[in-house]
Amino acid sequence: MTLNLALIGTGGIVRNGHAVALAAAPSVQLWSVLSRDLARAESFAREFGAGAPKPAHDRLESLLADPELDGVIIATPDKLHSAQALAAARAGKHILLEKPMATDLEEARALLDQCQRRQVTLGLCYHLRWHSGHRVVVAGAHQGEFGELKHVRAMWSYRAPDAANWRAGSRLGRWWSLAAVGTHCLDLARWTLTPACGEITEFRALTSKAHWQGPHDESALLTGRFQSGATMEICSSVLFEAPPRFEIYGTKGYAICQGTLGREGGGQIWTHRGDVQFRVENPFVGLVEDFARAVKEGRQPAVSGDEALRNLEFLLKADPH
Repeated sequence: MTLNLALIGTGGIVRNGHAVALAAAPSVQLWSVLSRDLARAESFAREFGAGAPKPAHDRLESLLADPELDGVIIATPDKLHSAQALAAARAGKHILLEKPMATDLEEARALLDQCQRRQVTLGLCYHLRWHSGHRVVVAGAHQGEFGELKHVRAMWSYRAPDAANWRAGSRLGRWWSLAAVGTHCLDLARWTLTPACGEITEFRALTSKAHWQGPHDESALLTGRFQSGATMEICSSVLFEAPPRFEIYGTKGYAICQGTLGREGGGQIWTHRGDVQFRVENPFVGLVEDFARAVKEGRQPAVSGDEALRNLEFLLKADPH
């Protein structure tokens, strides 16, 4: 059975990530497209070969009314996530939702409740879990290759040209660097450490808004201590270019991933034993394939709604404004 999925949103992450993955993943197909601009939806649907008899929509209600539609991928600005996902859940459509899941805890909990009531599968688009090199080293960490895990560090930054990005303002977003890249770093840290080290029991954050002096974080530093005593350190920023890095440290070794935090599935990885060989693959393919299997098997996807809620809780602690 092929899962018919709609794309809600037609921005860069959809064009370069999700749409390409839907074309490459055998268990799913692009069925329909929603955009505020119907002509844009029609053009996008033609370009990527959407399969529905009526593939283009500019109203969410119209898209969700299609009985042949199985699920949606929601990749719109952050403050639109919860309302669109709630509508999809009420329509009985499975949901693969871009991060963060919501900008408010009440909205997130209402979505989880509705998905449970309607038996809708909810997964979050933390695609870096599907970078094939990350999967090698995190599996090694969970199998004890690095000994007792003690520390994870992640740094991801880029230089925004100005404060015109929608995440910089409050109409469509609640965080800037944290929602763009910091939430991914937090997910990597929890994915690596939580199974062996337990939950985060102490958490601190420092944010800066001094450059453009807008409402949202331009740079953020997050630190945490897990139940075992292991620690994490995260830096996200929109103020400077730097090599993105994800690092794991234990009592018997380490892993360094450089240039792996992105959409392409590339970069370099080395450990205390030398270079790690991995296949460069589109991580979005693994993401949508896992989601499709979760729907068919009646299980939780790799990043469930409950795990996304924990991530959201820390974003709110980091920069609640």
